[in-house]
Amino acid sequence: MWPATRPEWREKLMRSLPVSEVWGIASRLERRLAGYGIESVWDLANADPAQIRKWFNVVVMRTALELRGVPAIGPEEDRTGKKDQLIVSRSFSEKVTTVNGIRQALSIYAQQAATRLVKHQQVAKQLQAFAGTSHWNEQKHYPSVAIRLPFPTADPVELTRAAHRLLPQIEDGIRYARAGILLTDLLPAGIHLPLEPFRQPHEDRGIAQIVADVQKKAGKDALGLGWGGVKPGPSWQMKRERLTLRATTHWSELVTVRA
Repeated sequence: MWPATRPEWREKLMRSLPVSEVWGIASRLERRLAGYGIESVWDLANADPAQIRKWFNVVVMRTALELRGVPAIGPEEDRTGKKDQLIVSRSFSEKVTTVNGIRQALSIYAQQAATRLVKHQQVAKQLQAFAGTSHWNEQKHYPSVAIRLPFPTADPVELTRAAHRLLPQIEDGIRYARAGILLTDLLPAGIHLPLEPFRQPHEDRGIAQIVADVQKKAGKDALGLGWGGVKPGPSWQMKRERLTLRATTHWSELVTVRA
């Protein structure tokens, strides 16, 4: 709803602003609106919503209602990780040539995937682990394995154990440029619980949530399980010394302007 400002002030401002100042009204749509005599924000706000929907679509109609002070566009649900699959994969900053190097990468990726599943209250029924050399490498090797998990889970221990099923296919000396895991058949957590004899003790202890909480407070390198927590950290991680500030998503990286 509009704040408690004087109506005449609001009208004057909206009459002075072209309709292109409204978020989502690009030049092409601006020209179409002008064809119906809608040139300012005020014109759009006072247009007949039913007619706007007929001429354009429901999105433009809702925008017109919002400009009038009628709530019509609710907050979008965060759908990150809420699809039918989840992938965690990175290209290495330097080639990994050992089985243990791939073991560490898969361990880290499995724990990251578990954190995402817990965040979105989901579990996975199937995991695929893979690795590969560069397409320009003379040694071409692209091992992969698909594992049907014993029960739908977000437990990092189970996911890591399944990801390590790829390791018998990894060969020392080959220069791997990439590895990752893909989780599919995602379900809402708590719907399909395994029978008591098949439940793992660490599944009920919320290990994934504990790891996520510690990493959130102390940093991603503060805690890890097994090979995912080996110190020092892996040398193959992506170089981020020149990473652009994430000013729109991280409070600590907001741009500071001094005048």
